[in-house]
Amino acid sequence: MINRAEQPLIKDAVDFEYHLKPYEKFILDNGVTVYAINAGAEEVLQVEWLFFAGNSQEEQNLVAATANHLLKNGTRQKTAFELNECFEFYGASLSRHCYNETANIVLHCLNKHLPHLLPVVQELVTEATFPEEELNLYKQNNKQRLEVSLKKPDFVAGRLIDEYVYGIDHPYGKYSSFETYDALQQKQLQDFYQQYYVNGKCIVFIAGKIPPTAIGLLNQYFGHLPFANNTLVKTHMATPAVEKKYRIINDTEGVQGSIRMARPFPNRHHPDFIKCMVLNNVFGGFFGSRLMSNIREDKGYTYGIHSYLQNHLQQSAWMVSTEAGKEVCEATITEVYKEMEDLRQELVDEEELLLVKNYMLGTILGDLDGPFHIIGRWKNVVLNNLPEDYFYTTIATIKHITAEELQVLAKQYLQPADFYELVVV
Repeated sequence: MINRAEQPLIKDAVDFEYHLKPYEKFILDNGVTVYAINAGAEEVLQVEWLFFAGNSQEEQNLVAATANHLLKNGTRQKTAFELNECFEFYGASLSRHCYNETANIVLHCLNKHLPHLLPVVQELVTEATFPEEELNLYKQNNKQRLEVSLKKPDFVAGRLIDEYVYGIDHPYGKYSSFETYDALQQKQLQDFYQQYYVNGKCIVFIAGKIPPTAIGLLNQYFGHLPFANNTLVKTHMATPAVEKKYRIINDTEGVQGSIRMARPFPNRHHPDFIKCMVLNNVFGGFFGSRLMSNIREDKGYTYGIHSYLQNHLQQSAWMVSTEAGKEVCEATITEVYKEMEDLRQELVDEEELLLVKNYMLGTILGDLDGPFHIIGRWKNVVLNNLPEDYFYTTIATIKHITAEELQVLAKQYLQPADFYELVVV
């Protein structure tokens, strides 16, 4: 029996042992790979069909995102209303997302309903029709949303900083406009769908309390489809902006400015990436970071400020993001650079570094809670083509990195001259 008169032992996260449950791997009859995490106590499943059908593959802006969104808006057999009723009847949810290189369909459902729902998902990836009336409604709704969003400085800043860092012709740097919505045509969506969904490359991720029949059902409904086995991600080259400092008035009566500061950065294959994740957390990656302590707690310029490394497959960027009163935007940028200078000039003390390590490892510990989180970890490894021991390399790097290493990284990567500055009011 626990002696409640004694205080339990407090153990730092750096002293924990971490274990990532390995996946099971299955190959369907057509060569499609299925990654599975069989865990959890509840009779629920998450099934994700991932296609290399992101905006890197499109010839015209917005085609990939529109095709992905309208997958659920009509097939040769069912209307959008009938498709939605199918999923609602079984208490399931089906979502779609489009990213730079990939797009997906994600199903959440009870195990017992999987045999009824897989045929409907199969219908989406083989018989979607992209009805003209659904496309027109989509264009109308999104142009209305865009009109509202363009009045918000944070929305404008988020679009422009990616353009500056990557270039407007790069998939990471392009964005929507009224003209690009107007230019969308049904035939374009159908052609993109045929190439990148019906005949595209597919990977399946399944997690939860997986019933014994699940893989057989996936093979029954998806193992005969003509999914290609070649990876279709394109490497894009574009010219980033030459000018580094931008000040934009989006609303002459605006009282708040959106600040974005960013520099190009290598992807996860670079040997400095994991180490810079630690440095980023010291700098601005969590609520106890230096940027928060200085600019929010001490100066009171903002409610929140954070920095992060973008998780793109091909290229990345180191980003600082915040909103502040327009009269203190320049002072905020000055303080960001002061924090960079401190990290270049002085070693992070042992107590602060331990706090950051415990925060990062504690976050990872939370990400291991449940099969959906675990499959997410493996999905990141698979899509980035990382070694299977990447998780344990990450843990070891966080545990053992030193203040001296962080200072060397700060001198290399936290140089003001490398950062684009953008303020949108």
